[in-house]
Amino acid sequence: MTAERYVARVVEVPERGIKLETVEGATVPEAPTEVNLLGMAIALALGAAGYRHHAEQRDAELQTLDALLSGEAVMPWKPAADAGTAYLVCDLNGGKPTCEVRPTAD
Repeated sequence: MTAERYVARVVEVPERGIKLETVEGATVPEAPTEVNLLGMAIALALGAAGYRHHAEQRDAELQTLDALLSGEAVMPWKPAADAGTAYLVCDLNGGKPTCEVRPTAD
């Protein structure tokens, strides 16, 4: 059995932040608790990889976790100077997600 994963390419949007482009076949959770836990795991992984939340405040009506996971929202995070191509790879682990930023989607 294949483990469920959320995988997305991290795309820099100049002067605004980043957005996530979900790769084909990725699992996007729908249950509110699973979405929230994945959002926290994503934030921890981005921080560990050198991404920084910049001073621009998030627009709570437009920049929701659901919109982030689906690639519809740009979130106010700035990549590390040497970020290059990056993918966010998250093992969903039955509602206990773990994520890391990698140079490939594997």
